[in-house]
Amino acid sequence: MATLHVASKANQATSIPALLVATLANNKDPNASITIDFQDVETLQSGVKEAVELVPKSGTSIHGSENVVSYLAKIYSRLSVDPSPAQKERESQINEWLGRTTSLYAVDFKSVEGPMQELDAHLTLRSYLVGYTVTMADFSTWGAIRGNRVAYAAIKKGSMINLCRWFRFIEETNPWVPAAVLSLNQAAHEKKAAKSKEGASYDIALLDTDKGVVTRFPPEPSGYLHIGHAKAALLNDYFAHEAYKGTFICRFDDTNPSKEKEEFQDAIVQDLAMMGIVPDKTSYSSDYFQDMYDYCLHIIKIGKAYADDTEQMTMRDERMNGVASKRRDESVEQNLARLEEMKKGNEEGIKWCIRARMSVDNPNKAMRDPVIYRCNLTPHHRTGSTWKIYPTYDFCVPILDSLEGITHALRTIEYRDRNPQYEWFQEVLGIRKVHIWDFARMNFVRTLLSKRKLTKFVDQGLVTGWDDPRFPTIRGIRRRGMTVGALREYILKQGPSRNIVNLDWTLFWATNKKYIDPVAPRHTAVTQAHAVTATIKGARTAAYTEDKPKHGKNPDLGTKKVAYAPTILIEQEDAQSFAQDEEITLMNWGNAIVRKISHSINPLSLSTVTGLELDLNLTGDVKTTSKKVTWLATEGQELIPVEMVDFDFLITKDKIEEDENYEDFLTPETEFRTKGWADGNVANLKAGDVIQFERKGYFRVDKAFQHGEPVVLFAIPTGKGGR
Repeated sequence: MATLHVASKANQATSIPALLVATLANNKDPNASITIDFQDVETLQSGVKEAVELVPKSGTSIHGSENVVSYLAKIYSRLSVDPSPAQKERESQINEWLGRTTSLYAVDFKSVEGPMQELDAHLTLRSYLVGYTVTMADFSTWGAIRGNRVAYAAIKKGSMINLCRWFRFIEETNPWVPAAVLSLNQAAHEKKAAKSKEGASYDIALLDTDKGVVTRFPPEPSGYLHIGHAKAALLNDYFAHEAYKGTFICRFDDTNPSKEKEEFQDAIVQDLAMMGIVPDKTSYSSDYFQDMYDYCLHIIKIGKAYADDTEQMTMRDERMNGVASKRRDESVEQNLARLEEMKKGNEEGIKWCIRARMSVDNPNKAMRDPVIYRCNLTPHHRTGSTWKIYPTYDFCVPILDSLEGITHALRTIEYRDRNPQYEWFQEVLGIRKVHIWDFARMNFVRTLLSKRKLTKFVDQGLVTGWDDPRFPTIRGIRRRGMTVGALREYILKQGPSRNIVNLDWTLFWATNKKYIDPVAPRHTAVTQAHAVTATIKGARTAAYTEDKPKHGKNPDLGTKKVAYAPTILIEQEDAQSFAQDEEITLMNWGNAIVRKISHSINPLSLSTVTGLELDLNLTGDVKTTSKKVTWLATEGQELIPVEMVDFDFLITKDKIEEDENYEDFLTPETEFRTKGWADGNVANLKAGDVIQFERKGYFRVDKAFQHGEPVVLFAIPTGKGGR
């Protein structure tokens, strides 16, 4: 009995190696009983500050991943996977690789590039680091790379071919490995989630809540809602309806007719309803255009705003350098006259804008005389051509928040520099003040959330539309297979924290898996390319069907027809893994013994299996076989053509910096289509249904079966690959 303490906030390169070897010990050695304890800290507070500490039942604690791995290797006899005498001869080589693991700890590419290149060279023509079987050297090294965000990013780019091949091979052939990593990430998340039933601390001490709480969500109808908008909407809804039983308003900020469409407005309403958000009131900034104009007149009359015709680039430079506009001290009468010309939208009026007279050289550049009104001759989708001038967001929001009775403006931290501006308008105009709370926006790795950039993707045809499953829009991720419940749970667990983080998609999709796994019917599909026909000796000569549960643990889902026949289809990859006279398990049927394997005579594809002969052995014990394969009967059912579609991220870099062009980091290929055959029950699926193809993963039906056309299904990530 021992306990492995793991600091879940530590550099994971220093913790995952020990975690994997401890998990391997639990899996492989009956004498091992290691309890894994995740602690929500960066280093363990146990004398020596390390990421991991092993506390044996008796004896001295062992600190540090490399020391824990070495200790466990000596204690647990079956840890090496291959306990043969030849393994003992390789112990020195294994220990050498274990010692090299520490060279992969530094979160600095220059430091790890050399060791990774050595690994890449070593793995040329090799499947394992040492010998011909997997050893703890593979797991420890894999863990250090997976835990090092810099090294892992290099793996995802695929530049070191041999190392990347080995990394994927270890992951795919040992499914418990990514599961152990996921447990570490989930543990870190769950520690935070335990602070409240919603998964994060919502005790942010909003002021004056005893007087009532009214929040708002002010989307601009110039695009579809993305996951960042979803956080803002859900948090405002949460504080209004759950935390304080107040009022929630959805106000469309429709002050820029050049970008806005009724199509986007309707889509936002639908997306909010889909997320379970029902506003107590829906309003539009355009409802208040006359009020806004009156406030503009007022702020000019009290000398706190002026008209300016400075050219745009010059104005930008002057604001940046703290230079006053030449128009800043014009008279009230002159400013009012120019506002009138702007209102007419004539040739003279369109040259001007209105700027608030806040400051010329305030260190906070948001306070340097911002524009509050500008001309726009584009007809508005609600008010037509009634208005030729429109207020800016910065002028509109503090006024309308006050007019509509908003008590607490909850908005993302990107507006923090504009908070003094917000307060200035309310102070100068003498209107009711509103409390502000800013929270961190949600940023995801390899994901753009800029509406302007997303619009370019749509306009340039890089995606099929705003609901493209590669897009971070609500419609995109829903089409990919995200459930409403998982979306709400994940976002609410992030809470209203002000800590800015770049989130990985892993936990997002892992949360979704909890929702779909218990209710996704199980089906079978076989890849069409080089599918192998197998003859089953001992099977009935005539095809037949049996009713089987759609889900082994959920009888409420009903039954499906499973066809059995003397000829079946098997995956080429499975067939290539078979050995002569090996006993395998045909899932949902029973065991069979491989009696004959036929290969291609084409010298370019000699490894391709062209046929199999199997002896059915229904008395065989399925627990004794290492290979459990899916299959499809070629008779007794109509095989349904399917097209399984998987996706990659649209960009290759985790975070695009402000001085970088995202177009330089576009992923060359982001859509991968695989044709296959599926069982006859798939013909009855409807668009939107979520299923699991056994041993392939979860899928959402995007296009149902029509005779002559395949079922199109989108692969749903589960958190293992992060995509």
